[in-house]
Amino acid sequence: MAERGKRTVRDLRRGNRASLLRHLYFEGPLSRQELGRDTGLSAGSISNVVGELIADGMVEEAGAVESDGGRPRTLLQVSAAFGYVVGVDVGETRVRVELFDLALTERASADLPLSDSGHDVDHVVSLALRGIESVVREAGIDDSEVLGVGIGVPGIVEHTPAEGGRPAAPGEADGIVVHGQTIGWEAVPLGRLLRAGTALPLYIDNGAKTLGQAEMWFGGGRGSRNVVIALIGSGVGACVVADGTPYHGASSSAGEWGHTTLRVGGRVCRCGSRGCLEAYVGAEALLGRWPSAPGDVSEETALAALLAAADHDPEAGALLAETAEYLGAGIADLINLFNPERIVIGGWAGLLLGPRLLPAVRDVAAAYALRHPCAQTSIELGRLGADAVTVGAATLPLARFLDTGGERPVRLPAQQAESPDTGPDPLRNRIARAVR
Repeated sequence: MAERGKRTVRDLRRGNRASLLRHLYFEGPLSRQELGRDTGLSAGSISNVVGELIADGMVEEAGAVESDGGRPRTLLQVSAAFGYVVGVDVGETRVRVELFDLALTERASADLPLSDSGHDVDHVVSLALRGIESVVREAGIDDSEVLGVGIGVPGIVEHTPAEGGRPAAPGEADGIVVHGQTIGWEAVPLGRLLRAGTALPLYIDNGAKTLGQAEMWFGGGRGSRNVVIALIGSGVGACVVADGTPYHGASSSAGEWGHTTLRVGGRVCRCGSRGCLEAYVGAEALLGRWPSAPGDVSEETALAALLAAADHDPEAGALLAETAEYLGAGIADLINLFNPERIVIGGWAGLLLGPRLLPAVRDVAAAYALRHPCAQTSIELGRLGADAVTVGAATLPLARFLDTGGERPVRLPAQQAESPDTGPDPLRNRIARAVR
């Protein structure tokens, strides 16, 4: 047995595979020579590991480039068709599910409205499972080709020990509990509820944090190590990235920026407190302060109407100016607390409001923040669009795939014998047993 803390040959091999696979994923296509230069591995190690990855089907050739005086160099890239990942966004009005190949090209999607049941736990779980089944079927692939399902949810995601008190293994979501105060979820065992309906590996995190990972990998945060990614939708959240790593805090509740106090004794927030930033900047609260807000339309449609009205309606213009001041003050707090290189504003409402409000938000942030850190911080919009939470959720299983050097996740025994809607053991009964 190897001594504790001492790396084995297997550990070294796995580390080399992970290093190569990750670098090739983010920087490829690259030649073997470029991989050696960038990773510091020897030519022999590069040859061996690349040979293994090609044999396993994870890496493929992607053409060739001329070299200085020698033979053309073959370029390599991660094979997009090696496997698939699923992202699920439990949003404010819908559950959106997307299936991607490893290049994060969408192959299938499903939009499932929450309807009158809102965020009823059984309803949300049923929609998520139905959506997962739907996109796998639509893509025409087998379950075994899916590397995992990532799920972004509102609220605090707590990773409790798995059954028997042992630490939960990667992809084992049974111990995950969600505390979603604004949607009425208190210690919801979401991992167990979802596990009752699927054997696919599950990865669950807060939606703002999945948005943050997507923007760090592919969007506005790429290239920086200290970033705050803000999510502004009906509610407000944030992902704080410190030295390249998302900060979770003692119990994974870090980043609840929307529930920092902006005004003592102010407006009532969805969380039940008063004066929260979300009660002034979130789309639901913003529209609640506009007397002319149209009824019986989506929040997105109503917010677009507010923006259009601001050009000729002084009341609407004043409301947006006030919102810019509140948002700028909240961003000044982020600058003073975390000293980030960038603050990236995302979420559907943030992206809708941003083009109009961003100049004023920058001015207000500069007025409220300390001058030195503010001068070092850029404030910009996210680059991945309104569905970035879903993309970010899909990066959860993708991250494990890269970090393990392409290991297939362990499949837990299936607990579902029939489809979610039919059969003698319907999904609702299985969910009820999971809660017990």
